[in-house]
Amino acid sequence: MSSTDVQTLMEMGFTQNRAERALAKTNYKGVQLAMDWLFAHEGDADIDEPFVAPVGHTLGKSSETESSQPMETSTQEPGPSDSAAGGEPSGEPAGPVQANSLKCDECGKFLRTEMEAQAHAARTQHSSFSESTEVIKPLTAEEKKEQMNKLQEKLKQKRLEREEQEKKEQTAREKQRRTQGKEIVSIKSKIEEDEIKKIAEQRRREKMDDKLARQRVKDQIEKDKRDRAAKFAKDKDVQKSNTAPSPSAAPVATPAVKKEYTDCRLQIRFPSGQPLTQTFSAKEPLAAVRLYIEMNRTDNQGHSL
Repeated sequence: MSSTDVQTLMEMGFTQNRAERALAKTNYKGVQLAMDWLFAHEGDADIDEPFVAPVGHTLGKSSETESSQPMETSTQEPGPSDSAAGGEPSGEPAGPVQANSLKCDECGKFLRTEMEAQAHAARTQHSSFSESTEVIKPLTAEEKKEQMNKLQEKLKQKRLEREEQEKKEQTAREKQRRTQGKEIVSIKSKIEEDEIKKIAEQRRREKMDDKLARQRVKDQIEKDKRDRAAKFAKDKDVQKSNTAPSPSAAPVATPAVKKEYTDCRLQIRFPSGQPLTQTFSAKEPLAAVRLYIEMNRTDNQGHSL
């Protein structure tokens, strides 16, 4: 088999490694069988592994077996009827019929070798074959050329289909990438939005708590003022009634009553010299005094006491 077959397969788009492997697998029977084998075994895992030519065969030369045994077409030995027709019996029993080809029982196509039958089965999914004495004539130059054109067209079509499939897969991957990117951006935006809402809600609660605390202090101060005013008025009335002269009775000395102080009057002087005076309940917490000072100071020289 000439090395031209390797070059022909390479011109069709196959690598040299694949071309040499296909020709070796088909016993160097030509480009047609090599093409069929390549189409049938395109998805093999070892299709692109380095190929080593079989021992005893070199591309461009025939093997010893092929050179010593030229191809012959087998003929059927004459049977008993042939002997009778010739008028001269052979005296030996007829030998077995030799198969010259394989026939596909499903579509009726004749195939030269078992390798062609395997390639045909791979293409058509047919599985029923039988031996046949039909001798398949070799292809003419025009038939070989026509078949080569068909193979090249098929190879071109498969290449276009593969490129189209790759484009679709690339487009699908790009769409998936963009979708994932949008989802990631959306998730980040939602997390940031939730964090902002959480911070705003926390600040709102802090402001509300501070406002309520201030209102409670104001209410307590107003209550203390009212209580002190009422107590002062009551003490004044009692004092008047005790100091009024009695015409019929002599003044009687009354024992001094121990007073219990419930108020505390504080005077605070700011660094600016401005005084601040206020009366608080004796049980008033210092926090209320501090808040009152912060609310009423006008010197604006800090908030720490």
